[in-house]
Amino acid sequence: MDKRDYHIVSFSGGKDSTAMLLKMLELGMQIDCILFCDTGLEFPDMYEHIAAVEKYINRKVTVVKAKEDYEYLMLEKPVKRKKEAQLTLRYGFQPKGYGWAGPRMRWCTEKLKSQPREQFLRGLRKEYNIIEYVGLAADEKYRLERAVNQRQNHRHPLVDWGMTEADCLRYCYEKGFTWNGLYNYFSRVSCWCCPLQSLKDLRKLYEHFPILWAKLKEWDGRTWRDFKTDYSIEKLEKRFDLEKEYIRDERPVNNRVFFDALRERINE
Repeated sequence: MDKRDYHIVSFSGGKDSTAMLLKMLELGMQIDCILFCDTGLEFPDMYEHIAAVEKYINRKVTVVKAKEDYEYLMLEKPVKRKKEAQLTLRYGFQPKGYGWAGPRMRWCTEKLKSQPREQFLRGLRKEYNIIEYVGLAADEKYRLERAVNQRQNHRHPLVDWGMTEADCLRYCYEKGFTWNGLYNYFSRVSCWCCPLQSLKDLRKLYEHFPILWAKLKEWDGRTWRDFKTDYSIEKLEKRFDLEKEYIRDERPVNNRVFFDALRERINE
């Protein structure tokens, strides 16, 4: 017996998935479920945006979420490790929690997104043929090639429509969605505490989102793993503050003189 198709929009709340969702509804395309994987780490403005989208389309977004939250997983969860003895020798104690994520250890994506999502879809696959719509823009070639290789039942309407990231943002703005200005600061909006984000984005977070930065600093003081290879949150603060001083005094930033001064500031 053939399974009936079940159409799911993968909805992050960002500009691309929002544009895709609104355009699909505008074109009368079938949507059986709008799925949002809530990590608990979105900007407060993003949660407001998702609520505004629900009101605008007069439909509820289906939310899936891990049973254990990020703070517990990062700082408290007992974790079995292959190199426990080495870590104990290095830190003088057995670290608790997963610590900050890294390029080769993106545990948060697995625990907070992939696993809850797959658990939700597993039940549906028993009854339906799942077709998932993913908001990859037409100018995200590298992500599209990777996605095509990984998922056969994924559809990419933005690519079919030729909508670039800039097109998506403009389309959303025209519909009245502004995310309270998040895209004035960031080109891509995801988990606000991600250690893999650029220094540019971290600088914006420090300058414009002091409450979130304070939480970031608190977590950094409680975990065993460095936030970035070269920087703790405290060191990043010192760098950003020194940059402001140099810019104010019209002195060049990011040359040898600056980094010598930064090294002295950090060692004070």
